[in-house]
Amino acid sequence: MSAQADGGAGDGGDIRVLAVDDHRLLREALCELLELYQGLTVVAQADDGPSGVRMAGLHRPDVVLLDVEMPGPGPLANLRAIRLAAPEARVIVLTMHDDRRLIDSMLSAGAVGYLHKEADREVLVAAIRSARAGGTTMFLPRTAKGSRPQRETDPADALTLRERELMELVAKGLSNRQVGSRLGITEGTVKRHLRNIFLKLDATSRLDAVNRVRPARHY
Repeated sequence: MSAQADGGAGDGGDIRVLAVDDHRLLREALCELLELYQGLTVVAQADDGPSGVRMAGLHRPDVVLLDVEMPGPGPLANLRAIRLAAPEARVIVLTMHDDRRLIDSMLSAGAVGYLHKEADREVLVAAIRSARAGGTTMFLPRTAKGSRPQRETDPADALTLRERELMELVAKGLSNRQVGSRLGITEGTVKRHLRNIFLKLDATSRLDAVNRVRPARHY
């Protein structure tokens, strides 16, 4: 068993990430990728469950990326132990499996995300930001062999309560200044929220974001 750490936490408001995966090349490539994104800092890496638990307790990350295909205690045991070691950490499961029973058991045990490893980098980064903000993300390949038909997901599930309130006002045609006045926040804060919303929804404009959320929320 082994573990690596970068020796320090992210500064400011960076999202501090722990990556737990026994495939060293894939794990290191993933961490290098995440470091390219502003606001994300990889504070530690681990190559098995027990090492991941130790790193979680030592570094108290905001988000843990947990691979389920590792030798040892098993995914549920690893998840539960990490949550005990770092109760505030939000755990996103990474896997090549699309077993509905495994998905349900991991989510029931406290995971806030379940991403198939076919997910692209933007989906992963958005899931990390959503997890930090209190959201839940699930991504499975639509044509995975033996998988059940996917339920229609609500794009607004990735948004925080404040972001949903903001989108309700945006959908009514209010300007950033008017939205800020209604919510008691500055226009700059409104713009920051919108940037986060665009990232989570993969939207390119206010109208695009409204159109992506409106069918599910009926604003």
